[in-house]
Amino acid sequence: MISDIGYALAGLSYLILLLLLFTVKKAGLAKYLLILAAMVTLSWSAAHVSVLSGELTLNRLLFIDTGKQVVWLLFLAAFLRNDFRNIWNVLTRPVTWAILALPLAALLLPMMMPMSATWRFLLQTIIALEVLVLLEQVYRQSGEQRWNFKPLVLYLGALNLFEFVTYANATMVTQVEPLYIAARGYIYMALVPLLIIATRRIKHWGIDIFISREVVLHSSLLLVAGAYLLLMAMLGYAVKYFGGSWGATIQVVLIALSVALLATVFLSHSFRNRLKVFITKNFFANQFDYRLEWVKLTKALSVNCQSLTDVYQAALKGYLGATNYSNGALLKRSQHSFSVVARQHLQTNFSPSLQAKLLQFFKQTQWIFDAEEYRVKPYNYEGLKLTDEELNQVEQMIIVPIGEGESLWGVVVLYCQGDGLLRLNWELRDYLNAVTAQTGDFILHYEAATQVAENAQFAAFSRMSAFVVHDLKNVLAQIDLILCNAQQHKNNPEFIDDTFETLEHTKSRMDKMLAQLTEKQHTTSRNKGSHQLSDIIADVIRKRCANLLPSPVLKVESEQAVVVDSDKFANVMYHLISNAQQATADDGVIELCLIHDQAQQLQTLSIRDNGEGMTDAFIRERLFKPFETTKGNAGMGIGVYDARNYLESIGGSLTVESEVGQGTVFTLSVPTN
Repeated sequence: MISDIGYALAGLSYLILLLLLFTVKKAGLAKYLLILAAMVTLSWSAAHVSVLSGELTLNRLLFIDTGKQVVWLLFLAAFLRNDFRNIWNVLTRPVTWAILALPLAALLLPMMMPMSATWRFLLQTIIALEVLVLLEQVYRQSGEQRWNFKPLVLYLGALNLFEFVTYANATMVTQVEPLYIAARGYIYMALVPLLIIATRRIKHWGIDIFISREVVLHSSLLLVAGAYLLLMAMLGYAVKYFGGSWGATIQVVLIALSVALLATVFLSHSFRNRLKVFITKNFFANQFDYRLEWVKLTKALSVNCQSLTDVYQAALKGYLGATNYSNGALLKRSQHSFSVVARQHLQTNFSPSLQAKLLQFFKQTQWIFDAEEYRVKPYNYEGLKLTDEELNQVEQMIIVPIGEGESLWGVVVLYCQGDGLLRLNWELRDYLNAVTAQTGDFILHYEAATQVAENAQFAAFSRMSAFVVHDLKNVLAQIDLILCNAQQHKNNPEFIDDTFETLEHTKSRMDKMLAQLTEKQHTTSRNKGSHQLSDIIADVIRKRCANLLPSPVLKVESEQAVVVDSDKFANVMYHLISNAQQATADDGVIELCLIHDQAQQLQTLSIRDNGEGMTDAFIRERLFKPFETTKGNAGMGIGVYDARNYLESIGGSLTVESEVGQGTVFTLSVPTN
């Protein structure tokens, strides 16, 4: 009686659904297949009511359950393409018959040959699992329509999960549990509203299913999980059957532990990676799902960058995301080496000789460097000869050049340990070259935009300075005239003293401002030649920096003549020394030390002070940026910028180390060859 009531209510629910479907004006295959599925489910419900159909036998139960599954699988098979137009298109697809093969076999084989109940129960279990796998693919591929398809997936998913449990249990005990059968009618009735909601939400029924790695991975996990749980359930039943009074307890413990073990394994990132690698190697020709990877790279580069530091960091993240690495660094080419502009969990301590070799190699070829491949096939890297010590510095690294020839911008270093390490092959090289093309354009675009902005600032500065210099000269002439006329009133001591004090102070300020502005104008180099840096530095200290405290101290440990423009180098020294004086207390210390590095053929100069120091953020983002100053109106903010640009133009470099409250060290390197 309880069972009949449940199935009668279910049949009434599907009858109401049918009436609603008949009132839908939108025609098409989706509507007709849903009507067919609803009619079959209505007939299936009526077949369970004993008052209408008599006592329910096992053969009839399995027959009507299989028939219902055939119709619903046909309904789902129609979702696999966008050409959801007529039944002929659906039936002529090979994939449709692949989906229907199992339920049709379960329907026809018992008519052709004797089959035990256990095998028939097992077929019903697998059919339910097939529906769950197909639903997972439909839901995953629905994309923006996922919200629309959710009620349909929940409806069929819940029903087939119950079917799976019912027949898995029947397979173990060789009979269907009556309580499960009696409860099905109420469950089907309770879930009908989800199907009604789905018919209201879904405007476009077709979904173009494609088999991607993610779909295969999740489907494989679901199939393995179903097979594993079925095996564990059968093992648990065997333990219960042969275990006596302890059997039921051991069965519960075994099932609980097996579920925990399954969850642990499937949540393991290493296991999922291994399974994905296996699927890629054995079922796919391509190593990457290029559509997904390209979308991911595009999103990584579509960020709002406020500075070049953000640009470099976004480019590095794009590379790391494209290769699924977590460690890397972006190195920009300077005159004879590389400098790190972005990094993530990686310290690149490349020796100068290694940097020089890599720079020369990448200027000659765009061939991507793989340290592991170099150990095995060094002949693939013609012209690159690394020592064992240098090779150890790049162990387990992939180095990708950005740009080519003299236009080489820099390199990206990718590092990984363990199973995630990629091995270079033709596909990975092509893939990384494609990533480099897009990432390189991204970097160069922002750098070009920054350069244009800086040029515009310099142009505005030049125009401004021309007007200011003109006005300052006029003011200076007026002040000189006032000073000359004031000589006539020198007999009035009080008036004259006040006037002279004011005028001299004003003139001093005007001279300083005029010097700051006129020094920025571009002049042709007229004093380029071989010079001793100590002579230039001593002259700057004596003539231009003697009025401020603390007084700089110059130490010459070793020195060799270098080719520089004496005026430009003097300006560089004036800016750096005066900056150190302004940042250091009057009783502080400023030391300049000259050392000749014969091995590197460099003349190095260190300027050390114990002043205020600078933060890492200031050094990274503002120190070398033009028109950025901490002196207010007293400075133009291009002294250090000019200094670095000049040194780099002659093949040298300017680096800085600083700590807040401890002081700063500027290191200048000038080539001696």
